[in-house]
Amino acid sequence: MFSYIKYLILFSTLLLANILQDTIDKASPGAILKLPNGVYRGSIIIDKPISIIGVGDRVIIDGVGKGSVITAKGSYITLKNLTITNSGSRHENLDAGIKLSNGSQNEISNCRIKNSLFGIDLQMVNNSIIQNNYITSKNLPLGLRGDGLRLWYSNNNIIRGNHLYKSRDMVVWYSHGNRIEENQGEWSRYSLHFMYAGKNFVKNNHYKFNSVGIFFMYSQDTIATGNIIESSLGATGMGIGLKDASNFTLKDNTILYCAQGMYIDRSPFEPDTHNWIEHNRILYNAEAIHFHSLSINNIIKDNIIQGNIEDIVNDSKADRDKEETNLVINNYWDNYQGFDRDNDGIGDTPHQVYQYADQMWVYNPDVKFFYGSPIISILNFLAKLAPFSKPLFLLEDKKPRIDKI
Repeated sequence: MFSYIKYLILFSTLLLANILQDTIDKASPGAILKLPNGVYRGSIIIDKPISIIGVGDRVIIDGVGKGSVITAKGSYITLKNLTITNSGSRHENLDAGIKLSNGSQNEISNCRIKNSLFGIDLQMVNNSIIQNNYITSKNLPLGLRGDGLRLWYSNNNIIRGNHLYKSRDMVVWYSHGNRIEENQGEWSRYSLHFMYAGKNFVKNNHYKFNSVGIFFMYSQDTIATGNIIESSLGATGMGIGLKDASNFTLKDNTILYCAQGMYIDRSPFEPDTHNWIEHNRILYNAEAIHFHSLSINNIIKDNIIQGNIEDIVNDSKADRDKEETNLVINNYWDNYQGFDRDNDGIGDTPHQVYQYADQMWVYNPDVKFFYGSPIISILNFLAKLAPFSKPLFLLEDKKPRIDKI
């Protein structure tokens, strides 16, 4: 009896799959297919303008572990309210829950993508909406998972309200003019990674328990505002990173509980450009701002830098005198040691950051094991009281704020 019921379930599943693909093949361009609850066989191919909408809460398309569950190509394709599960496991094929390419004016919304190597893979897709989807990868080690959401040569899209959980990365490569807002990312590697991308707008996203929050690499002309990055994991867990990035605005972001709050590497990269780092809250990190290699022409203004173990780290061996071309002004530093006798809200003396003995670990990470130990504390105290070598100047805020408001 049990085997007979199992056979009927398998038969009905295959039947539904045949009906779905046959219906897609026979549908006229522009048709709207409304699916009732059921399990439909994957490896669905869509090559025409069509809408597939689940009308129940248990509309499942199952890839049974082979290839991509849905492969769509073209424009005016809509996928809504579907549960998409069990893609293949081949990285070289980019096996995905949804693979969408070569089109515009598409929409993927309110879908749950589970146990799929890659979540949503967009290739040369423009002017489309990806919103309110829940995406998780296969139960694999972090580096072997696929990307939860991948944009490749895809421009002017709206990526809004998606929740990526235990995927690998969300990547935006060679893609411009995208609006990425109100997304969540947890327990992944790069919650948002840009490469060779420009004119993107990144707003009000919330990323936590990832290795890296937002990393901009070889990119330019982008605004990131209102984002919250917290609890990046590991000894090098990072909030926001800039690598060869030019003409960026980082404003009103909150970065907290990370090993490195903000990481700046040779940015800005293009000559005669600037990066604006303003009104951010960099709180309770091991390092607030880490400069790696020579980085000049940054405007660091009106930020709150509080509760960090180190405010500034600079492991660059380049000429630090050139770094005075960074404009650092009107920031609140909880380590500022000065007064405001005229009550104008600005410290009477500049806030200067030097590297003393306690930062020997910058060049020898093994020393960090002893950070906070009595011997390092004594060496640091003696270095400040009666320097036995000239401390290294790192940064000066000429007008430090006294109040955080």
